[in-house]
Amino acid sequence: MADTKDLGVLLDAQIPIIAIQSPDERRVLAILLRFAMQRGMAFQQWTATRGLQLGGFAETASVDASLAEPVELLKHIANTPGPGLFVLCDFHPYLKDDPLVVRYLKDIALAPSEIRNTIVMVSHQLNIPPELGRLTANLNLRLPSDEELMGMVRASAQDWAEQHQGQKVRSDPATLKKLIANLRGVSHADAQVLVRHAIWADGAITESDIPEINKLKFDLMDAEGVLHFEYDTERFSNVAGLSNLKNWLSLRREAFLDESQADKPKGVLLLGVQGGGKSLAAKAVAGFWSIPLLRLDFGTLYNKYYGESERNLRNSLRQAELMAPCVLWMDEIEKGLASGHTDNAIAQRMLGSLLTWMAENNSPVFIVATSNDISGLPPELMRKGRVDEIFFVDLPDLEVRREIFSIHLKKRGLNPDQFDLQQLAEAAESFTGAEIEEAIVAARYLAGDRQGQISTEDVRLSLGRTYPISVLRAETVQALRAWAQDRTVPA
Repeated sequence: MADTKDLGVLLDAQIPIIAIQSPDERRVLAILLRFAMQRGMAFQQWTATRGLQLGGFAETASVDASLAEPVELLKHIANTPGPGLFVLCDFHPYLKDDPLVVRYLKDIALAPSEIRNTIVMVSHQLNIPPELGRLTANLNLRLPSDEELMGMVRASAQDWAEQHQGQKVRSDPATLKKLIANLRGVSHADAQVLVRHAIWADGAITESDIPEINKLKFDLMDAEGVLHFEYDTERFSNVAGLSNLKNWLSLRREAFLDESQADKPKGVLLLGVQGGGKSLAAKAVAGFWSIPLLRLDFGTLYNKYYGESERNLRNSLRQAELMAPCVLWMDEIEKGLASGHTDNAIAQRMLGSLLTWMAENNSPVFIVATSNDISGLPPELMRKGRVDEIFFVDLPDLEVRREIFSIHLKKRGLNPDQFDLQQLAEAAESFTGAEIEEAIVAARYLAGDRQGQISTEDVRLSLGRTYPISVLRAETVQALRAWAQDRTVPA
């Protein structure tokens, strides 16, 4: 196995401490035990609850409970002739809170030729102290391949069939291929959970299972509230206008989803007036391409401790890679990267981390960045190569406003044919899509007050009782439209 080979390389290089960060403890222990048996090494596993256990998983394995204390354990390792493999499970709290433990580990690591024992620390999360940094190697276990994932699907399907009088699990090749693609990026244990979830509910793997699998996959990754899985995507049939953007995405859909395609589209920047439909368009991209939608909340990235904000961003981008293929929606990106941020140094480091990732990322992660204020965006982010195109989402014209009214009336179970859409579209000049929707909501309250049916007049009155953002912030909106006229592509 590749994992065993990687472990052998580290051992041959006489690395005294190896750190394995994985939630799949049982699989890690099985790999380490198999490796120790191949090398003829003593295998000993330590936990705080049992102490030191010799010989792997056997119930008859000898256990020394007197070595449950970390310091006593490390004294024992230092005085035990090697070669031996000592696996310490969930040792990470002692690395942070006990300087004596760190010193003992360093003493052992600095005398590898005399002690000849290798310490392997296994935990879901490991933060190695700086004192041990150069003496420790991180081993990342390989994720399951497509063949292994398909093997898990077949095994789980066989288990289901045996418990259901030989019935076969229903599916089709296209759906299976999509399931395997969406299982990539998780551990073997998590993949087993996801496969079982897809099959055991109804004995079938269907297109409707894919969103559920993506949501569960995202939850298993533990995104820590920074990256959000958007379960509700949209269809472009519910997005009025934006014909240029729709055509642009249609031309690139197959290229993005084709695994063999080298030049995949990277993303777009949607600039426009607040409420103009940028967020709806971001949701529609994911719905149109039938891939997960992740929203990056820049407000939750920031942390008061040095380096934590950048770490949060890097972790979020790595999680997006594991969810690929997916759409990564960076909403109001200027609020997180603008040069006028309260802490400009953090904003600059965040920008640097993001630009590096955008340049080096090869995973099928399609970026949809939205912005209301072009003046706050750093110029490095807007050049070609970072994103493929900059689209401007302008105030809707007359025909698009008619379409917006029709869409939102249908959403509320109303028949658009019973309304004078032309009159309403003319009355809603300079209104955004969000403001038109709010006018329909307000009109329903008006109709409810008189206990009648909503009418064209109710909607027209609601429009007349509010001021659109194009009036409230006329100077800002006009400046944005003027800037975008010769610099962006109309959406």
